[in-house]
Amino acid sequence: MAAPRPGPITVNTGRPQRGLIPTDTIEGYGGRIVDLLFTGLYEYDADGRPCPALADTLSTPDNQHFTITLQPGRTFTDGTPVTAHDFVDTWNFGALSTNGQLLRSFYAPIDGYDDVAAEIPRATTLSGLRAVDDLTLTIRLCRPSADFATRLGFLPFKPLPRAFFTSDRSAFGALPTGNGPYRLAGPITPGSRRIDLLPNPGYRGPHSARNEGISFLLYDDLDEAYAALLDGRLDVLDAVPDSRLGTYRRDLGDRAVEKPIALNKSLAIPHDLPHFSGEEGRLRRAALSHAINRERITHQLFHNTRSPARDFTARSLPGFNPDLPGADVLLHRPRQAAELWAKADELAPWSGTLTLAYNHDGGHQEWIDAVARDITDALGIDARGLALPTFKEVRDRVLDGTLGSCFRKGWRGDYPSMISFLEPLFAQDAGANDTGYHNAEFEQWLTAANTAATRQAEKFLARAQTVLLHDLPVIPLWDYLAVGGHGASITAPFRWNGLPDYTQLVRTPPGDPSC
Repeated sequence: MAAPRPGPITVNTGRPQRGLIPTDTIEGYGGRIVDLLFTGLYEYDADGRPCPALADTLSTPDNQHFTITLQPGRTFTDGTPVTAHDFVDTWNFGALSTNGQLLRSFYAPIDGYDDVAAEIPRATTLSGLRAVDDLTLTIRLCRPSADFATRLGFLPFKPLPRAFFTSDRSAFGALPTGNGPYRLAGPITPGSRRIDLLPNPGYRGPHSARNEGISFLLYDDLDEAYAALLDGRLDVLDAVPDSRLGTYRRDLGDRAVEKPIALNKSLAIPHDLPHFSGEEGRLRRAALSHAINRERITHQLFHNTRSPARDFTARSLPGFNPDLPGADVLLHRPRQAAELWAKADELAPWSGTLTLAYNHDGGHQEWIDAVARDITDALGIDARGLALPTFKEVRDRVLDGTLGSCFRKGWRGDYPSMISFLEPLFAQDAGANDTGYHNAEFEQWLTAANTAATRQAEKFLARAQTVLLHDLPVIPLWDYLAVGGHGASITAPFRWNGLPDYTQLVRTPPGDPSC
């Protein structure tokens, strides 16, 4: 093992898909960096509990009308103060449809969103949002929302500085001016192989950096990152490649990390894919779901570091129910799969190959091949994986509609709530609704859950998921344990969402009992 190195902690990542702008960052590689560069009204602790960051006080009489005061003296890295006006300007910018921000649907609870988010906007500002003065913000929602305050730690609710609105957006996204615990050491370029973050000396908040910085090393192959961890060239690995799940405990010993997390995997099928719309599509989705042997794959390939899906969220979330009505569609029943496929063929005979697209840099080939074999064996069709080089390429083709294939989809909870899985993935026009799904009954139950007290909300979310289990806009596969590792001289706690607690990563001398 190499000797401990001074300086920043090195961690693995992949290439962010877009510029590092909080209102427009919907994928995990960019999101983890944006989260370190910007701080919002609230942040989440290691267990997912919201804690005040920029907020000094938050009051609401009814979960619909909120008054928030900001802590004074907080600044962006360019020295300008963080004010209530920055939140108003950022949220208005993020919600306005003509700005094309991917996270705009998260502003939907705020009064006036429908006018601002319309294809041809009827307004340019959210009527429910007002800066009373530099340190006071009022929010009026369309209707009461039980978890709105919990959402305020998520990316789109973080403030952008005044400079953003007069800057070139691409240039800002490559070198953002933030207010978080870190700042970028330099701009990100298309050829960057590392992204260096340095502690922000002006940061005052709940997550001050305990290290000299974070160096995100960009790997195109997770096996390469794992090898780098083993030989001491990488300090922290946030995921173990599938090929090493059978050996990582032996390889790493007490340096292995395992933690239940809010992360799941599914097979997404666009509704405009030939043979997958209407009743024919519903039958084929159910057939594919029954064809997949989740128990075997999670045991043999993932060595029980995954759990077969029982819903569209994750076991670690409050309110999880493994026995939802309709969840039997997630069981391996190859004979029933063949019968459903035959019924679909009566509506329109199947032809061609079913392709399952995935990013080669994420270590997915083995399980994709296993899923394809299950489908071929059960349904007698040609199913095979389609490898694209990078996560960014897959996402770009999903977003511009040129993929023309089923594709693997992972989702990490934005905040610790089942709504953080169901709303962004399946609500109409939500930023991560990649399949084009829309069902009015689902929307009805989701709206009811958003306005109910916790226990009643869980019942409404169960009804919403029953609709999803009938329609299968995506086919749930499994949810996760966080499985990672760290170097011998590194203390590396992990968070509720499965990512390292970056600000708390520390390098300790050999022999230090805290290591």
